[in-house]
Amino acid sequence: MYRFLLTSRWWGINAFAVLSIPFCLFMGSWQLSRFETRVDSHRAAQTQADDARTATAEPLADLLPVSTETSGRQAVAGGRYDTEHQLLVPDRDLDERKGFYVLTLLRTDGGKALPVVRGWLPGDADSRTDAAAVPAPPAGHVTVTGALQSSESPGSRGVQAGGLPKGQLGIISAATLVNLVPYEVYDAWITAPGAQGAMTPVPPAAAPGSGLDLKAFQNLGYTGEWFVFAGFVVFMWFRLFRREAEAARDLALGIAPDEPAGPAGPAGTEGPTPPSGPDDGPGDAPQKRSPAGAA
Repeated sequence: MYRFLLTSRWWGINAFAVLSIPFCLFMGSWQLSRFETRVDSHRAAQTQADDARTATAEPLADLLPVSTETSGRQAVAGGRYDTEHQLLVPDRDLDERKGFYVLTLLRTDGGKALPVVRGWLPGDADSRTDAAAVPAPPAGHVTVTGALQSSESPGSRGVQAGGLPKGQLGIISAATLVNLVPYEVYDAWITAPGAQGAMTPVPPAAAPGSGLDLKAFQNLGYTGEWFVFAGFVVFMWFRLFRREAEAARDLALGIAPDEPAGPAGPAGTEGPTPPSGPDDGPGDAPQKRSPAGAA
């Protein structure tokens, strides 16, 4: 009864099912592992951030280049602030309040400049009143300690690609700053834990790719989709198999499949129209014969 499984058609169906089901399960498991990796990295980043707050500051050169392990750790550097190139970073929210960062470049003893976010102020960077409230950086040689951060990218939260007036910066990165200052800049920046005047310290951000962002939940959604695809293949194979098995069983019992009805005859009756007699002309109706002996 199951000889239909040996036909070329069913060889193709079985091959598709055997190959697609493990593939869907593999892809679903891979997406799930990606989500679990992001969860683990998020937990590790939180633990690292907690440890970094109490850890001893290390020289900047020992923590570069910035990685997921060194991001958020306390770095120390010495030098002088460049008061002529102080920049405001607009549209940066803090505790659901609108404001801007105050960024000043520290000309380190090694020659390169280190961007330092000295703090956050509420208001609008385009407002002269709000910009005038920015306190001047300390003069002379200073030693700055802060949480190390990696350069921002165009996809980072709050960044602006361009179109800003002079004195403002949309992306905190070396690639952007080298076009604004006449000296080399570290591919990193730090956020100072203490702020002058009315400024609020900017908390360090998690390392890129270590948080539970939209991509992490996309991985979780793709996991469900691949498993659903595997179940759909099983369902369709079983449905086709049951239909073929029922048809084979009916044939074994001598039950022929239903045949379509013939064309409809006149007045909605089925079957062909009987042929007319030799004396019947077109449109002639059959004549009644009178009884024998009738006049």
